[in-house]
Amino acid sequence: MVDVPPKRPRRALRSVGEGELRLRHRVVHGYRRAYRMAGEGPALVLIHGIGDSSDTWGELIPDLARTHTVIAPDLLGHGESDKPRADYSVAAYANGVRDLLGTLDIESATLVGHSLGGGVAMQFAYQFPERTERLILVSAGGVGGEVNPVLRAVSLPGAHLMLSTLRLPGMRLQVGLFLRLMKLLDTDLGQDAPELLTLVDALPDATSRSAFIRTLRAVVDWRGQAVTMLDRCYLTEGMPTMLLWGDRDSVVPVRHAHGAHRAMPGSRLEIFEGAGHFPFHSDPARFLALVEEFTSTTSPADWSREHWRELLRAGRPGTAVGQPDTAQNRAIERDLREAGERSAT
Repeated sequence: MVDVPPKRPRRALRSVGEGELRLRHRVVHGYRRAYRMAGEGPALVLIHGIGDSSDTWGELIPDLARTHTVIAPDLLGHGESDKPRADYSVAAYANGVRDLLGTLDIESATLVGHSLGGGVAMQFAYQFPERTERLILVSAGGVGGEVNPVLRAVSLPGAHLMLSTLRLPGMRLQVGLFLRLMKLLDTDLGQDAPELLTLVDALPDATSRSAFIRTLRAVVDWRGQAVTMLDRCYLTEGMPTMLLWGDRDSVVPVRHAHGAHRAMPGSRLEIFEGAGHFPFHSDPARFLALVEEFTSTTSPADWSREHWRELLRAGRPGTAVGQPDTAQNRAIERDLREAGERSAT
């Protein structure tokens, strides 16, 4: 019999003023970092994907901020944050999120990560489990090797020149027409046409393009995703985790959701039918309802050094002597073999 935590009383809603949604800035380690912060209550950190910014959560923040303190940063190299020649690995991003939260007096939080941000959220939970209350991974990177071929191409030499062509006169119109055609043909890529066009606008100059390429090359090469979180997913045991995915995701295939679900003990999986890589844009009402229900009916992870040590000593399922030969463990091992040449950060 599974113990279900008692449902907490629904928190009183509060209105969110326009001033709370404005972009703010903090200087951390000498770099200016942009972020949005609104609301009161348990902390909820929203981490965007590659080439995106905190603006991607803009329409959701007012509702989430009625019951939470919402913090949505622009990751370094993105949005209105500085774009130095720096370390753009998922581990560095996890450190950056921790340090920003430290300046805001946020000791622990539920992390919501989309795409690259999902990998950052998972890395944050691995590096700082004592500061992670829950994980909500949305179309997250770092599970399987597959990724959209366009991203593999941009990781190759010459990417700067290729991306610079997007600023040529008339190019944005051509890209827009192509994406509109993909949508009219009802392709998976077409499901995210507006967001992909926004990505073109997010790379207006050489500095932005350089930061984008450095970030991409930290996680993707010509063969696909180069970083995996599968080898450490078992450490989420006891940490409430929910996976949200669109079944028509052309960037990170939905099969990755099932692989992550198998590898993360006790995780919950929700599939958005007909949605692409941005399910929180496709069906914001369902996304909001799931986040609110998940955070209000689960208790924050109760991390302890002893439990962490026990998990590390036991290792991931199927690797220790005496582990049961179950279909789930075989599936996890298959995924791990496929990820064998990918780096574990």
